[in-house]
Amino acid sequence: MEKKQLLKQYFGYDSFREGQEVLIDSILEHRDVLGIMPTGAGKSLCYQIPALMLEGITLVISPLISLMKDQVEGLNQAGIHAAYLNSSLTPGQYRKALLFAREGRYPIIYVAPERLMTEEFLDFALHTRIAMVAVDEAHCVSQWGQDFRPSYLKITEFIEKLPVRPVVAAFTATATREVKEDIIDILMLREPTLMTTGFDRKNLYFGVMAPKDRYGAIKNYLDCHPGESGIVYCLTRKMVEEVCEKLEKDGFSVTKYHAGLKDGERKENQEDFIYDRSLVMVATNAFGMGIDKSNVRFVLHYGMPKNLESYYQEAGRAGRDGQPAECILFYNGQDVITNQFFIENNQDNQELDEVTRRIVAERDRERLRMMTFYCFTNDCLRDYILRYFGEYGSNYCGNCSNCLSQFEDVDVTEMAQAILGCVRECRQRYGMNVILETVHGADTAKIRGYRMNQNSFYGQLKTIPVYRLRQILQYLILKEYITPTNDEYAVLKLTEKAGVILEGQERMTMKLAKEQEHPARVKTGKGASGGQKGSKRALLSGEGFGEREEALFERLRQLRTQIAREEKVPPYIVFSDKTLTHMCMLKPETREAMLRVSGVGEHKYEKYGQRFLECILEERQKADMEGEL
Repeated sequence: MEKKQLLKQYFGYDSFREGQEVLIDSILEHRDVLGIMPTGAGKSLCYQIPALMLEGITLVISPLISLMKDQVEGLNQAGIHAAYLNSSLTPGQYRKALLFAREGRYPIIYVAPERLMTEEFLDFALHTRIAMVAVDEAHCVSQWGQDFRPSYLKITEFIEKLPVRPVVAAFTATATREVKEDIIDILMLREPTLMTTGFDRKNLYFGVMAPKDRYGAIKNYLDCHPGESGIVYCLTRKMVEEVCEKLEKDGFSVTKYHAGLKDGERKENQEDFIYDRSLVMVATNAFGMGIDKSNVRFVLHYGMPKNLESYYQEAGRAGRDGQPAECILFYNGQDVITNQFFIENNQDNQELDEVTRRIVAERDRERLRMMTFYCFTNDCLRDYILRYFGEYGSNYCGNCSNCLSQFEDVDVTEMAQAILGCVRECRQRYGMNVILETVHGADTAKIRGYRMNQNSFYGQLKTIPVYRLRQILQYLILKEYITPTNDEYAVLKLTEKAGVILEGQERMTMKLAKEQEHPARVKTGKGASGGQKGSKRALLSGEGFGEREEALFERLRQLRTQIAREEKVPPYIVFSDKTLTHMCMLKPETREAMLRVSGVGEHKYEKYGQRFLECILEERQKADMEGEL
């Protein structure tokens, strides 16, 4: 069967997305490939379709049990036999899966990297035709990647043991230049086809807020997005527990996930979220890699991640169906100190030698610095992220909190001189808060104890709001007039550049928001940073989508939930929100019309199509009776 026939029959799509066909053709020509494609761009199809066409088995190396389970469920629902091999299986289940694989029942097998070099799996692989090794989340192979896993280094050793070298295909959503080079070198890809489709996710709205009450801002957001599924990321387990407990008391459908929970509770909570039994997941970064839940309409960060790779990967779990979704980061100055502590006490790289470990730590500090600047930049947030990954845009996306705020150029030279002068006069002994409190004239025991009330710059900027002074100080750090030390206290030090401002040789101009803060305007129907409309309304908006279509969408979603419970699979495995939206637009009445809906393949039509057609017909008849047609 041809690749486009497979695409339509099993996955329900009429055409390939950008980059998919080039990678698929290269694999079918037995060429190695490296695909760098954003979350939701369809990386998995790039190895799943060739797996159905190549002679032999495709091994997909995947880092997480949840990722494997999700992918295998999706393939089985589409009518493709697949299995996974990991520690969640009993010895009997594991041996049975290997037996079926030997018999050729599975064209695709997902396997954890830790399993590759075990005696039982090696015996299977050495006596089976392996057509392709697909490495998912390939950034894990690089010590410069945000999720470096030493077990991924076993992949090359495993491939070298095979009697015939298979095609090697590597895929990731986030990779800087260094990580890309690492993937090619460590996996020993041979003249690979390189495909980078770009990192931009145009359907995602990006916002940054620094509210005084972070929990109140989160609660306000959830109040204004009822019935929507989303993730709230927290920096620590303690914070997860506190936020989840508060949300439960406030009546929200919420669950939690972090590494401190028992395995059974983690699994149950994850399934509650995936199966839509709990709408909101509060979690640390231990949750999410490989979770293919397509109807996540928002990702809120209750604190700043330690680098942009992590942030973009976590934020990218929103809107995987390509429909509008929101990603909002709620920032607090304490987040920097918390992340610095994590970096200094990192236990993840114990297998590295001391020199390399120090290099990695220094690199982590630089990445934290870039992440911090994201929270304070007044430039386009999307463009800031894309520049970090080596892409350049117009610096205006029209779909982030900065692009939707009004700014003005402000001369801040005198304020900058006061801040720099204060740092110099106290002989560069204090951190950000002490300096800001000093120039603002705070009368506290700490300031008096440090004798900073005797500093000649004390109270010089008392008429300027503290949040504005903090913006200027962050800008001075961004432009490298000041640098904080990399320790627990983050003491501010002047750089050589500071002299030109202190001596009046240069003026300093900043682009500042006209309003005092980016307010949460969700109460008025806009996004949480004054941006786009609520993601559900945006999802169901557009020409030809009115109240009747919204009512039909809800009916179809209810039917999907009912089927998912019967089949014991997540609702999005049945059909995605995007597919239901397309059904509402087309309102198919026949099998042929239903197969024209994006995401409806022949196998899924045979399983579910008639029930959805009947639901659409019932809504049409109801509308006729009410005189709406």
